[in-house]
Amino acid sequence: MNEFELIRRYFTRPAQRAVLGVGDDAAILRPAADCDLHVSVDMLVQDRHFFADVAPRALGHKTLAVNLSDMAAMGAAPRWVVLSLALPAADEAWIAGFAQGFFELAERYGVDVVGGDTTRGPLTLSVTVGGETPRGQALRRAAARPGDDIWVSGELGLGAMAVRSRLGKIAPLPDGLREAAWRKLEYPEPRIALGQVLLPLAHAAADVSDGLLSDLGHIAAASQVAAEVWADALPSHPQAEAARGQWLDCLAAGGDDYELVFTAPAERRAQIEACAATAGCRLSRIGRVVAGQGVSLLDGAGTITKLGSIGYDHFN
Repeated sequence: MNEFELIRRYFTRPAQRAVLGVGDDAAILRPAADCDLHVSVDMLVQDRHFFADVAPRALGHKTLAVNLSDMAAMGAAPRWVVLSLALPAADEAWIAGFAQGFFELAERYGVDVVGGDTTRGPLTLSVTVGGETPRGQALRRAAARPGDDIWVSGELGLGAMAVRSRLGKIAPLPDGLREAAWRKLEYPEPRIALGQVLLPLAHAAADVSDGLLSDLGHIAAASQVAAEVWADALPSHPQAEAARGQWLDCLAAGGDDYELVFTAPAERRAQIEACAATAGCRLSRIGRVVAGQGVSLLDGAGTITKLGSIGYDHFN
């Protein structure tokens, strides 16, 4: 199976939102009137971002999900993706499983695959995604204000627990927690619906990919403010609650969560809480924005909690 047969058989689908999709030298896209266009790219490399024995269907899902999460963080509706693959070999069974996971998620959110590239090489996956927000309404990192509440979606730390367990850095996880952790690592859910309902409510947002404190730090730096995070408020899996101290590094700085952290005015708390049902995910108020610089993690006594790690480092 050569490159063009691979593309035709597994990655060519009719485009619903593009003027022209796969098959030409370039796609033709036409954003909706009165919308801003968002573009983001993510790359996943074997042994850096995923284990070599991950199921291809799970990897297909995650390859797209981590890109959709960037759209969610800005309140954007994802529309188009370009997929590039470096594959060690044209293994049809592997490619079929990968395409299944990728397109299942793409179809759920109405996303068109409009182009890409394939070549032989170490397993590397790259997606460029395009999305839309109503003009001038996108959530941005630079809009947090002193007095804002800090919120986060879902449960934190599960992806990091799965990785550390696999690497033998922590004791084996109990059954229910292990299953939840691996599900989170391999099938993260982009918070698309939440990002869109937050457009009129939140000030600033980011997706939690490299660790809560690290990604919240990007908001604080861009907004020229400081953030105080309450360690006891960080949401975790029920089976991790009994030993929160054991998992604090994972909760606060582990990475691979793909949740949204965002700031919003205190007077909008009731509206934010109502968004949980609309968006179908848990929302937790975990801190506040204050004047100053940096991010502090506070315990119940108000003292700064020290962590062993600060987030995922792509070059470490």
